[in-house]
Amino acid sequence: MTESADLVLTNAEIHTLGDPDGTVDALAVRDGEVVRVDSAYEIDFLDGVDTTTIGLAGRVVLPGFIDAHTHMAEVGKRLVHADLSGTDSPAEAVSRLTARADETDREWVLGYGYDESEWDDSRYLTRADLDGVSTDRPVVAFREDMHTAGVSSAVLDRFTERMPDGDVRQENGDPTGVIVEDALEPVRSAIAPDRAETRELLLAAQERAHELGVTGVHDMVRQSHAPRVYRDLDLDGDLALRVRINYWADHLDAVVETGLATNHGSEFVRTGGIKTFTDGSFGGRTAKLGDPYADGDGTGQWVVPPAELHDIAARVDDADLQMTTHAIGDAAIDEVLDAYADIDPDARHRIEHAELPSAEAIERLASINVVASVQPNFLRWAHDDGLYDARLGTERRKRSNPFRELLDAGVRIAFGSDCMPLDPLFGIDEAVNAPVERQRLTVTEALRAYTSGAAYAGFDEDRLGTVEPGKKADFVVLDSSPWDTSDIAGIDVAMTVVDGEVVHDAR
Repeated sequence: MTESADLVLTNAEIHTLGDPDGTVDALAVRDGEVVRVDSAYEIDFLDGVDTTTIGLAGRVVLPGFIDAHTHMAEVGKRLVHADLSGTDSPAEAVSRLTARADETDREWVLGYGYDESEWDDSRYLTRADLDGVSTDRPVVAFREDMHTAGVSSAVLDRFTERMPDGDVRQENGDPTGVIVEDALEPVRSAIAPDRAETRELLLAAQERAHELGVTGVHDMVRQSHAPRVYRDLDLDGDLALRVRINYWADHLDAVVETGLATNHGSEFVRTGGIKTFTDGSFGGRTAKLGDPYADGDGTGQWVVPPAELHDIAARVDDADLQMTTHAIGDAAIDEVLDAYADIDPDARHRIEHAELPSAEAIERLASINVVASVQPNFLRWAHDDGLYDARLGTERRKRSNPFRELLDAGVRIAFGSDCMPLDPLFGIDEAVNAPVERQRLTVTEALRAYTSGAAYAGFDEDRLGTVEPGKKADFVVLDSSPWDTSDIAGIDVAMTVVDGEVVHDAR
């Protein structure tokens, strides 16, 4: 006699997103795994006394989204502190910070996610703005990319001597309150959450992820309690998100000494690889370019110099770990490919962002089997007269984020959000409706980049990324079909299932 299922989803439009993609109307789950994907008639034979059966009224079921590059504590901070995303002016950002300051007695007033490129008054937040929030309490407003921040006079008074001069922006010899790259480090250290606050942040971020259909994340972690907290949550039965932890390169010795290895861990918490930088961001004019920025300020800067990058790559390779490297500008991408040139292609080393690869770099990415871990939501800045037009000029802007070229060259791509914002449907919409028509992906290709592509980047293709027997029962249920609308970002997530358990239900 066939054993009954724990969970049955029926009366649905289920896309397996396998190769080829199949569509059925029901599936069955047992012990956290998919056991059958078939017609409702066949699945009905697995419906027993203890089976939970959910009729989905024709809704669309997909594999759960896997965000291949995010910062979950930062997602939590936007939920716990002031969320500056979506503000339309410096005044509105300051208003949100002031409201948050009035609501809390925390020493620091923090805000995250402002994007000056969306403002008519397109400028960074300065000390003059933030002193309007408080002259006594330190105030920090992080730009969307986290490579730039505005700080108040109280912050400058406390930390200027510990900030590199070149990373503290000046006007007439005085600091403006705008700081970039290494100048952020003493601020980050001062506001770093303890274990209790980290747990609060990660639980808030997990809830938000579930609301958006995210069932797994590759979290980039540095000088944080997050690795310990994730494992505590897992042991306590409070973690319902599959987490792959990528440790910063300054933790490499500790990772090796403690015996952590890529892909080791539990069903919910696994070790990823070693993360490092090369350059900064287009928004902060710190991404490293071969030719100068269109709006001045040179060619950007190295956050990790090439010689140090090559040394890190050799050490990671010696430790048999995966490596994942932030590189946005064309010069930075070329340097990473040079560092990876003699490394085992089976290691699935990754370039994070890879926004401006040359045609030659795309060929090299494919030839040495480097995964392009890219962020389709960054295309929001690549439209006519947008931020990238200003920074790069039209020709380079049109070459940015060339997802179609990458796929056609045979490069493995994995989609993530970098929490700008944490919303797969927003990113998928951007990829399908990319501003440069020749770079657009089909709906199926974009969905696969956020499911099986991200699974591959995390060595998880055998357990995640498609809806097939033997795979983990991680699903997202959408109210309508992304194949039938021009507004994919506007689709509502009706339900999220992780390991066969419903973790979000908005029906």
